Amino acid sequence: MGQKICPVGIRLGITEEWRSRWYANKKDFGRYLVEDNGIRKFVKKNYGFAGIPRVEVERSREAVTIIVHTSSPGVLIGRRGSKVDKLTEDLEGLVGRRVELKIIEVDQPELNAQLVGENIAEQLKKRSPYRRAMRKAAETAMNMGAQGIKIRIAGRIGGAEIAREEGVLFGKVPLSTLRAEIYYGEATAILSKGTIGIKVWIFKGERLPDKETKHAVDAKADQVPQSAPGKTEGVGTAG
Repeated sequence: MGQKICPVGIRLGITEEWRSRWYANKKDFGRYLVEDNGIRKFVKKNYGFAGIPRVEVERSREAVTIIVHTSSPGVLIGRRGSKVDKLTEDLEGLVGRRVELKIIEVDQPELNAQLVGENIAEQLKKRSPYRRAMRKAAETAMNMGAQGIKIRIAGRIGGAEIAREEGVLFGKVPLSTLRAEIYYGEATAILSKGTIGIKVWIFKGERLPDKETKHAVDAKADQVPQSAPGKTEGVGTAG
């Protein structure tokens, strides 16, 4: 099953957080959902040059909080915060409410699957050999500490008449292990011969419960009273 569906969706609430965090009634749910999609498309289209792999949305009664993850916060902020002010103003016009903008820097862009996919797409647009682009991205991710990476590209690769699929796999990528931290990203390279789709999976390790949580669970299990063999505990009734 893990091979057939989005690795982010199957891990929501386990190792992945929700990208939109709010509650709405049946009347407003659809409108908020379309609004969140519009916010992400607007940010990616107009500020994608800053390397934005993810946009999160939180809603409250007072304002809409938009969290932008970027690999180049200085480029997004601009001189004296001019670009941030412009982005906040544009988002307020799009949403129609007060917007609070938060910017979080991506520490290791080489281990972010979305940024890796977009980087490969840019190289393909510059007519770089696809095998070299995939292998270089995979080797860089493994050198940065990834335990596994899988890259797949599909389309008219190299201008071929018939579309095909190519890929590389370094290490292991256990897509069916829910506790595995799998980072997934996809990008599209629009070329003169057609479009080429890129998908990237990066495995950084398994997320296990920390020692304090494990000890607390074990201690709670030890406190459960155990019945003696051959005896049954219960509540008697007066005869």
